[in-house]
Amino acid sequence: MQDEPTRFVNPVVVEKPAPKLNALPEWAKNAVIYEINVRQYSESGTLSEVTADLERISDLGVDILWLMPIYPIGEKRRKGSLGSYYSVKDYKAVNPEHGTLQDLKDLVNKAHQLDMKVILDWVPNHTSWDNNWISEHPEWFTHVNDTITHPLDQNSGKSTGWTDVADLNYDNSEMRAAMIDALQFWVREVDIDGYRCDVAGYVPLDFWREANTALHSMKEIFMLAEWDNVREHFDVGFHMNYSWGYKDLIKEVAHGKRSVEDIWKFYNEQGAKYADKAVHMYFITNHDENSWNDFPAVLGEAEMALAVLTMTFDGMPLIYSGQESGLKRKVSFFDKDHFDWKDYAHTDFYRQLNSLKANNQSLYNGTYGGDMTPIADSEGLFAFKRAKNGDEVSVFLNLSDKPIALDNKSWNQGFKELMKEGVALEGDKITFAPWSYWVLEK
Repeated sequence: MQDEPTRFVNPVVVEKPAPKLNALPEWAKNAVIYEINVRQYSESGTLSEVTADLERISDLGVDILWLMPIYPIGEKRRKGSLGSYYSVKDYKAVNPEHGTLQDLKDLVNKAHQLDMKVILDWVPNHTSWDNNWISEHPEWFTHVNDTITHPLDQNSGKSTGWTDVADLNYDNSEMRAAMIDALQFWVREVDIDGYRCDVAGYVPLDFWREANTALHSMKEIFMLAEWDNVREHFDVGFHMNYSWGYKDLIKEVAHGKRSVEDIWKFYNEQGAKYADKAVHMYFITNHDENSWNDFPAVLGEAEMALAVLTMTFDGMPLIYSGQESGLKRKVSFFDKDHFDWKDYAHTDFYRQLNSLKANNQSLYNGTYGGDMTPIADSEGLFAFKRAKNGDEVSVFLNLSDKPIALDNKSWNQGFKELMKEGVALEGDKITFAPWSYWVLEK
């Protein structure tokens, strides 16, 4: 058991939540977010290679580009040959492995021309061990027995294993001011549109209120908290959080350990907890889940049915680099291991779903869209509709490894069939093959 640190961050309790600093931007109401792993995106791993591919991403129907950390990476105590993206050596510089500040500006300008927004990945909890802040301001860091420590788990006090980074001390007001200044730098210099904030729950809520107030004063921005189950994040300026619970749920559904009833329970519990406060980000993979837990390959035959669920659920769906090409393998986190894009096999699949989300109000994000309502009751079949302002979508998913037969009650009457895989309509019966899907638009 390690000694207790001199500073142990716990989220500030907000007894009477204040109003949101900013409502969800209008442009995000029906947005799809796309995560770009710059290092692994191409053989060169440069921002200019990403810029060259932006028209293809835009054609996919993406609205928000999330760039994984683009800052110089620490060399001291580095893991692997290239280190972690989240070991930041300089908060106000571009990693020369990716290119220059001008390359980043060119990327953002091109994205804006294509009506896409760009958010940067921000690392507020820790820095690399060779960040200048350590030598110039050691009091800005957490100390254990008078020695700067790497981040400790906030529940147990045990090591997180993140030994390549040094933990920041949010009791220090000067450090907070420097962090906010760095956040504002990228809005001012590059005109970015917001941030995905790493381990947001390890940083005090009162800092987030201060930081988001400063950022919102500059322009309308979008803030994503990489955290789950902290309702108060939406009271201090965040617009969306991660739904890690959804990720765990769909993995267990794919392996027959959870049922469709559990999905409804999850949906209803989230609604009760957050009410109209939140937009949640749903995904079948991201850089963490791919690198460490082998998503989406771990979903097996259930992948595409669960992708349909993810794209039509009540929050904002995430597409990770390579997902539209049928990414099936782990991609290295600390070393060079670029994607094999092959033939973009799932492009039409995601383009159809993104177009539906963009144009059918029932699938808009959060309260902009319609509630999910069950429309059929059959074991293993997750069937629901969403309706809003005259728009309506019906989705049928066999989330089991067994075929399901359903009485044909003219489910498709008055609807246009958008997508169908493994579904057969035969007289008064509809047969759903294992892990099949059927999407209808009114």
